[in-house]
Amino acid sequence: MAECNENSASAGGPYLDALFEWLEESPTPEGYKSEIVGGSIFLWPQRDTSWNITIDILEQLRAKYPLKRLLHDVRIDYPGDLNGFASDVTLVADGAELDDKGLWRHQDVEFVAEVISKSTAANDYGPKKTAYAEAEIPLYLVVDPYQGRCHLYTHPKKGDYATETKVPFGDDVDLTGTIVDLVLRTAEFSRD
Repeated sequence: MAECNENSASAGGPYLDALFEWLEESPTPEGYKSEIVGGSIFLWPQRDTSWNITIDILEQLRAKYPLKRLLHDVRIDYPGDLNGFASDVTLVADGAELDDKGLWRHQDVEFVAEVISKSTAANDYGPKKTAYAEAEIPLYLVVDPYQGRCHLYTHPKKGDYATETKVPFGDDVDLTGTIVDLVLRTAEFSRD
């Protein structure tokens, strides 16, 4: 993990772009994911469990949504100081388009799912959850293979989510009546 000097940067912009350029030019080991949370660069290995759950969620969403609305490991800048996340699963709004820098806008994100990694779990439950709430992402799903459960956060207000629903693996995550409007099956989610 590398940290930036907070005196040299404001909330994103060119400095965040420069961090990503540096990251892209650095020798990142194959099979590692990366993102920037609060100005710190995080690298962690992609595990089979995480990938299998991620692809399962993407396939279930793909049954309802066109591929162009589904993102995996694509940079989106979120509110807060230097937050460039590459979420496991992102659903963008119908008609969403890239901005003038070639990035998706957080204002167009309708759903985010993160599959927990031990080394970055604190980010998913902490600063990333706060940033998603500040961005008013309607649905944030944390899939935790260590606990064997999902945490669904809804109703973002003032940098936090008003509602958390815990669903054990094997039970369905009912997203009907929400912007996603489907039932997410967890029967095949595996534990670590």
